[in-house]
Amino acid sequence: MVNPKTDPPVAEPASQFSNLLASRLDPQARKSVANKGGMEALLLALVRQEEVIREGGGPKAIEAQHGKKRLTARERLALLLDPGEDFLELGLFAAFGMYEEWGGAAAAGVVTGLGRVAGRLVMVIANDATVKAGAFFPTTAKKVLRAQTIATENRIPTLYLVDSAGVFLPLQEDVFPDQDDFGRIFRNNAVMSAQGIPQITAIMGMCVAGGAYLPVMTDHVLMTEGSGLFLAGPALVQAAIGQKYSAEELGGATMHAEISGTVDFKEPNDHMCLARLRSLVARLGHGPAAPFDRAPYDPQRDAPKFAPQELYALLDPDPSKGASHSYDMHEVIARLVDRSEFDEYKADYGKTVLCGYGRIGGFAVGIVANQKTHQTHLSQTGEKRVEFGGVIYAESAEKAARFIMDCNQNLIPLIFLHDVNGFMVGRDAEWSGIIRAGAQMVSAVSNSTVPKITVILGGSFGAGHYAMCGKAYDPRFLFAWPTARYAVMSGASAASTLVEIKIRQLERGGKQLSEEEKSQVVASIKAAYDEQTDCRYAAARLWVDAIIDPAKTRDVLLTALQAVALNPEVKKFNPGVIQT
Repeated sequence: MVNPKTDPPVAEPASQFSNLLASRLDPQARKSVANKGGMEALLLALVRQEEVIREGGGPKAIEAQHGKKRLTARERLALLLDPGEDFLELGLFAAFGMYEEWGGAAAAGVVTGLGRVAGRLVMVIANDATVKAGAFFPTTAKKVLRAQTIATENRIPTLYLVDSAGVFLPLQEDVFPDQDDFGRIFRNNAVMSAQGIPQITAIMGMCVAGGAYLPVMTDHVLMTEGSGLFLAGPALVQAAIGQKYSAEELGGATMHAEISGTVDFKEPNDHMCLARLRSLVARLGHGPAAPFDRAPYDPQRDAPKFAPQELYALLDPDPSKGASHSYDMHEVIARLVDRSEFDEYKADYGKTVLCGYGRIGGFAVGIVANQKTHQTHLSQTGEKRVEFGGVIYAESAEKAARFIMDCNQNLIPLIFLHDVNGFMVGRDAEWSGIIRAGAQMVSAVSNSTVPKITVILGGSFGAGHYAMCGKAYDPRFLFAWPTARYAVMSGASAASTLVEIKIRQLERGGKQLSEEEKSQVVASIKAAYDEQTDCRYAAARLWVDAIIDPAKTRDVLLTALQAVALNPEVKKFNPGVIQT
């Protein structure tokens, strides 16, 4: 018999330890089948829209580009990038539904994204000359700046394929002068160069006016015959100073290769230019490694235990249920992390926010995720209450803040998985110190110095969007599922609030609304809100970097982690004032 007073405790064998996540998702259940069908329909609609966007300016514009013996931007990328490797396109939906009075601007007239060239992960920025001759709309400049920001934060070699007529003159006031407009691109060229980030430009068409500075401010300049590089084209030169010269005399490839010495490599055509570009990238040096831990990784051995396509069955894609649908976020994590292994942090405390450690592609990561199932909570006074899924309570905010600080202390990148309704409100919440706890979480996110990557799965409303590392909190990447929707509040909540305001206004004026009139006001407000909270509306304005297939979330996160690991520098973490 064991005497607990004198005999030491018997240790449990280590073989009994397990951090393997279980799955209770039944893909064959009626709800799962309905969710899957809805998600697949949503994805199919997105794919069809993406196909149209990738056509750029359309068949006639493509034919005109070929008539100049030039390839389109996407044809160039197909030759530049390593065959068989995925290209993570960023900003595909940029300018979606915008500039319609000018005939639209598919993908904002520029293709950006992460791909591999000669085995190296690079950022590619390629003007699409089939869209208004590659001219810069306001969103075009914003998209290029976002690509440069990603490249700068993560020290990613950047390749520019230039074929642009410059600023879109009818909208020049919104493109030219401000801090985040066209000129900022060249400023970024200089800053990136000073930081030692490789930049190479291939001029494969027109490169005029202020845009002519971009290639010359990068490390190497390649130029194809028949292209033009000049501050002012022949017509402007003649108008300004009365001199008449051909485009070749002013700024052709031969002139710049033989006389001005501006270009480093003159190539006869697109194909040869892209081959040269690949050759140069293959010789780039390798910087120091990042301090983040990465275990040996085998794609088959370390794959999650559950199929990623099962994620289609998890969420109800009906936007009207965005704030109310319920699912276990563990099911998502189990399909993202290596071997479905997850060390959950404070699993029994603050349960509406999940925190824990896992690996993705061998990279150690910390995960902060909203739990969408309702949770039973026992208060410090012994009172039982139900906490709503997707809502951040005081104890969950405190837990998340501490976890984020721990990840910074231990140099572990953070991944945020959004489906958040916001912070809890009401008397009990205020008495619990929800504002103070929320400030702790927001402060920890704000001052976090390890890389942060955000994925919006469902709703992302109110201050919850901020606390979960929304766009304003410097995530290195921000991705969205097709089911993502975010705003100050959901459409239904906004409609209810605004209807009440409208009714009071009318009542003060002595008018009573009929039930039919109330319904019309609700429908009108809700429709407007639903459009503005749609993920495509956000992607058009570059509030998210890409809309991704849920089944490809793990692959996208792995590419993002490979990108953030290129920057070896992590600033010292200083959390500032943390409310206690």
